[in-house]
Formats: sequence, C-alpha cells, structure tokens
Amino acid sequence: MADNWLIYGANGYTGKLTVKEARNQGMRPLIGGRSAGPLTRLAGDTGCKHVVIDLVERERLRRHLKDVSVVLNCAGPFSQTAQPLIEACLDTNTHYIDITGEIDVFEYAHSRHDAAKAAGVALCPGAGFDVVPTDCIAATLKQAMDDATHLALGFDSSSSLSPGTAKTTAAKLPGGGRVRRDGNIVEVPLAFHSKDIDFGNGTKTAMTIPWGDVATAWHSTGIPNIEAYVPATPKLIGQLRRLNSMRSVLGWSWVQSIIRKQIDKRITGPDQKMLDTDKTYVWGEVRNASGHVRTARLVTANGYALTVQASIEVSRFLLDNVKNSGAYTPSQLMGPQFASKLPGSSNIVIT
Repeated sequence: MADNWLIYGANGYTGKLTVKEARNQGMRPLIGGRSAGPLTRLAGDTGCKHVVIDLVERERLRRHLKDVSVVLNCAGPFSQTAQPLIEACLDTNTHYIDITGEIDVFEYAHSRHDAAKAAGVALCPGAGFDVVPTDCIAATLKQAMDDATHLALGFDSSSSLSPGTAKTTAAKLPGGGRVRRDGNIVEVPLAFHSKDIDFGNGTKTAMTIPWGDVATAWHSTGIPNIEAYVPATPKLIGQLRRLNSMRSVLGWSWVQSIIRKQIDKRITGPDQKMLDTDKTYVWGEVRNASGHVRTARLVTANGYALTVQASIEVSRFLLDNVKNSGAYTPSQLMGPQFASKLPGSSNIVIT
C-alpha cells in the first residue's frame, strides 16, 4: 500500500503523528503540504515520498491527485483547505477524508453528496476526534430511541490543544456559538446554554460550543435539535458571555494575527506522555416528545491519539473499498461502533 494514499498537511502536529503511525503499521503514504523544508525532513525521517503542493495551484494539484486513491487532509484551518481539495478530488475520482471539526466544512462536504456519487468517490470529513466518538454515540442513541427530538453531546478532556486546533478555535470566536433548531443550524451567543453533566467522571458544569456534531449528528440521525457541550468553570462561562458584546473585534485581521502569534509562542500540543495516558470522557443524551431520556457514555484515548488511529482506519477502509460514494459522516461510513473499536476506547454504554 504505497504512494496511492496522500496525507496532506503532513508537517503539522497531527499530520506528523499520523505519518509516523502509518509507517509503524507498515503503510507508506505519499506526504504533501506547502512547505518544502519540513516535508523534506519528514520524508527523510520516515522514508516516505513527498510532494510540495500549494492548493491555489489548481492544475498542478489535479495532476498529482490523478495517481492517488485517497487524500487525508490534516491541514487546518479546514475552512481554507477543504473546499479546494474536495473539488480536486471530485475532478480526479479520489476519495477525500479530513479531521476537521468545522461546521461549515461538514455542510459543504454534504452539499457535494450528489457530485461525489457521480464521481464514484466518498467524502468523509471529521475522521478524527472531531467527530468520531460523538458521532458514534449519536448514531447509537438514535438506534435506542428512534423518535428522539432532542440530542445533546459533549466530552471532557484534560488534554492540551495543538497549535492548529487553537488557531481554528480562535478564528471561530467572532462567529459565536451554533446549535441546531428544528433542523436548521442557527447562530447563538458564546456559552449560550450551561448545565450540569456527568460525562462519566463526575458531574461538572458545562457550556455549549459550536462543535461539529451540530452539523454531522443531524446527517447521521435526523434528530432536529442538537447541542454540544464541554466542561467550563462559572468564571469562564461569565467571561465568554461578556465577550459576546465585542465578538466583532475578535474578527479583525490584526487581532487574529496577534492571537496566532501568541499561539505559536505558547502552544505546542500534547506531549507523548499525555498522548499515551490521557483519557477522554464522551457523553450523549436524547429526549423524545414524551420526555423520555436515554444517556450514553464512552471513554476514549487522548483526542489526538484517537484522531491518528481513526483517520488511518478510515483511509485504510477506503483504500480497500473503492465502491463507496457520496458524503458520509464517520458513523455512516464505518458504523456506530467504530469509536469503540479504536485503541484505548471502551464500549458505548447506554442507560
């Protein structure tokens, strides 16, 4: 299995982890990205062939993809990289995978479902921690309560962020929060709702976030009302709510530039010990019109470690199953128990 699988954004934090684990598993992906120096060094370290591609080079990108069966996009922010790569994959009959958690990227990929069917390729964004565990919980809860009208999902992790995730999170702040209401994604204030949740490791106060499941869980389940939560202190919730009055300032280019520079200085991502030992607690809850409630919980490995394993498994699946076509969520493509099959994961437990 050599060279017909491209990992784009291979020189980023998660990209490097994924390339090295793929090599450990006996795979030899082609690695790509915009920066020649880091790619050359990574290629030398791993024995992978590499190609320097800027996504604005439309024709050159397509020439390289003609000999590639699957692209795994690890280059964030995906709001900038997903669309040109998806369109190139549709033109070259190449399966597309990424590890995004960005709602607009999920919606764009699913808007291209018919085009993917026509091209005979699969589009599967979110093949990592964003959103594999929560998507699998959502699909499992739908099976347990077919008439559910409301779905809440969330997770609790002590893991630090990678630089790419931190920058994407900062870039999303001006847009506020997102929830799904009556089938439609709507913008809401930051920290819109808060509630006490037992994610599986004790009850904590949590707040809503614009997590990718606001998009994907609807495609997976058809449940029309969806919110996503993470733990947050009352102090942080208060700070974010006060920040709502000045969200537009956070979108100014010079402000974002300062934030990105600070992230580059201060954030490096989880170290190896955290990748090996950190656990993530994942929770979901459905409710129907009669007020009946079902709850699901799952424990997984560190989110970045899970992303590496999940994205490799989805890539391997599409390399071996070329007939899949259309836009998929991870649970649609790999099944609702996919998250439980990954290293470090428990079974999904429903109460």
